[in-house]
Amino acid sequence: MRNSSKILKRAIVAANQTLQSLLDLDAQVAKAADLIEESLRAGNKLLVCGNGGSAADASHFATEFVVRFMKDRPAYPAICLSGDGGLLTAAGNDYGFDEVFARQVAAFGLQGDLLICLTTSGKSRNVERALEQAKAHKVKTIAFLGRDGGSTIGMADVDLLVRSDSTARIQEAHQLLLHVLCETIESRLAKNRL
Repeated sequence: MRNSSKILKRAIVAANQTLQSLLDLDAQVAKAADLIEESLRAGNKLLVCGNGGSAADASHFATEFVVRFMKDRPAYPAICLSGDGGLLTAAGNDYGFDEVFARQVAAFGLQGDLLICLTTSGKSRNVERALEQAKAHKVKTIAFLGRDGGSTIGMADVDLLVRSDSTARIQEAHQLLLHVLCETIESRLAKNRL
């Protein structure tokens, strides 16, 4: 058997185990969907952030809300806080990398908005600072976490913790959860247009 075949089989088995474990998050996923729906129905917006691969997931999630996921429908307001290189480097240079998301939450976050953070390690200080800033602005929060949740566990209104030691498996699970939330929200809001 070739090396790539072994890696493929091992990855599929591990991914299946990780994805199967998401069934334990049913109640938390429902709470997360409720928070997103409440925010959008009230005319508020979603703010989404993460680092590295989680930044890409944050951008993907915001895009699905602004453009569409599976159905043609009105645009839902969502902003990826990880996507503006000029803003990130200015905030990082002037205030330090720990503040790059918190600074944006301070600028854009209003009471009733929702901050969605992604961190596979649960140890991203800039994500923690964003959650702290959100709390100060009465912005509700959802945290997508991995491993044991790190120092971020318990900081958000809803934690979606993927218990795995593999960053790749955590990211795959986060993507599935993000897609489940997109589909859920599109389904709910299609019944009563915003």
